[in-house]
Amino acid sequence: MNIELKQIKIRDLVKGYHNDEESGRVVGYDSKLDIRPSYQREFIYKDKQREAVIDTVFKGFPLNVMYWAVREDGSFEVIDGQQRTISLCQFVSGDFAFDFRYFHNLQKDEQEKFLDYDLMVYLCSGTDSEKLSWFRTINIAGEKLTDQELLNAVYAGPWVNDAKRYFSKNGCAAQKIAADFLNGSAIRQEYLETAISWIANGHVEGYMAIHQFDQNAGALWRYFQNVIEWVKTTFNTSKSRLKLMKGQDWGTLYNDFKDELFDTEQLEEETQKLLLDDDVTNKRGIYHYLLTRKEKYLSIRSFSEAQKISVYEKQNGKCANPKCPDAEKFFEISEMEADHITPWSEGGKTELENCQMLCRECNRRKGKS
Repeated sequence: MNIELKQIKIRDLVKGYHNDEESGRVVGYDSKLDIRPSYQREFIYKDKQREAVIDTVFKGFPLNVMYWAVREDGSFEVIDGQQRTISLCQFVSGDFAFDFRYFHNLQKDEQEKFLDYDLMVYLCSGTDSEKLSWFRTINIAGEKLTDQELLNAVYAGPWVNDAKRYFSKNGCAAQKIAADFLNGSAIRQEYLETAISWIANGHVEGYMAIHQFDQNAGALWRYFQNVIEWVKTTFNTSKSRLKLMKGQDWGTLYNDFKDELFDTEQLEEETQKLLLDDDVTNKRGIYHYLLTRKEKYLSIRSFSEAQKISVYEKQNGKCANPKCPDAEKFFEISEMEADHITPWSEGGKTELENCQMLCRECNRRKGKS
């Protein structure tokens, strides 16, 4: 890759600036600069970061160098510097104020000084693979690229462009139907990463490699809608439950149980019972438990050390199992484990009266039966 350093004034950068919200395309530099190529992320700077860019220019301090790729037709695309570039263009366009003044509030000499600021830009010429490799290597200071943002760059193409339309913008379709059920941010590609992980059983990069040149991401979007609709029709999604439901691995549950018929009223009755059960210490695990019937998801409360000692002393160090091969043996407390006499699944509570101490071997055998 050939690299040439060039000084470009802000007045030239902002000429022809246009941000098409619908398509996501952002251009500048007399429409010759593609500020947001397909592999670039959305604008993520917070107000303080955006204002820091403007403050740097006003003070005449050097702004970190930017990188543009030179296209075959002589136009350019931003490899690194999108967030700073858009911040500058937005300020000059009057999208936000700095120190309570918009650009049009500045005195003429202040405007001219701002527009005459020289940006240091490396113009990089090379193949598409070299550009993507360069993009993957460079990270904006303080805003490290997420894994999904990097994958969007590596597998740039029509599929990613269409997928981002559904999953990667503020107010996108995925956010409208699933914000209550997903963690993370759409613009940081976390919605997209979650959706791909679900449909691909965790193999995100492999799925993107296969579908890179698909003309659209309709299959992923339809799958995602099916997952969310399944959640809404299987469980009670009232506001009081959403805190527990947010961020669950819904796609994996959907993949495993979508073809089973559930009694939704019974699921709700069990959910209420489990929410009120003090022995259930992991309330978020209720949904996995209801579908898999594996108690490990509930983290059933263990007997306290005081309870264990009390029962151990009462048993005089003997295993409570009358069929224990070592029924007459004296066990140290470290060689024994607390056990529910009546199992939790049958209504047994984690209380002193329901505790017995078994030797490790007997407890293991009971657990397997």
